[in-house]
Amino acid sequence: MTADERREDILAVALVEFGANGLHGTSTDTIAEKAGVSQPYLFRLFGTKKELYLESVRRCLRQTLEVFQEAAAGESGEDALDAIGKAYGQLLRDRTRLQAQMQAYADCGDEDVREVVREGYGRLVEFVERVSGADPKRIRDFFAFGMLLNVFASMDLLDQQAPWAKKLLAATLEPRG
Repeated sequence: MTADERREDILAVALVEFGANGLHGTSTDTIAEKAGVSQPYLFRLFGTKKELYLESVRRCLRQTLEVFQEAAAGESGEDALDAIGKAYGQLLRDRTRLQAQMQAYADCGDEDVREVVREGYGRLVEFVERVSGADPKRIRDFFAFGMLLNVFASMDLLDQQAPWAKKLLAATLEPRG
């Protein structure tokens, strides 16, 4: 395997481990073992545990942007927002990605993590603004609903909804008036 292929394997394992345990609760020894590399090799590729984590977060947010871009291809306005929203809803079914995203938000107490998350999230917002042409309030509502979906997905309420969750989602999904 090339170094680039190993790097991709390590990042895939890191996404799972960091998603489950966060920056401080994850062992690089575990990541190295599960990726089938030595810990010194892991550090040779990424430098530090924190750099590995930051790259994992960058990758997660970049892949989310790619999902948005693919979904919105050829669309604009509300059609673009609908397509992106549906694609994001499907993306949330990947518990690994969801957990990694939620851990990244939780780890924003660290200045370096916060900066990476700000940059990646900012790219998502800028893309949605550009492709939809929506006003700032609509963009706010779109991302607020996305965060609500994150919380619902974290509690496994997208399909198995409690009555309160059904009402909240139904109210949120009502056409704007």
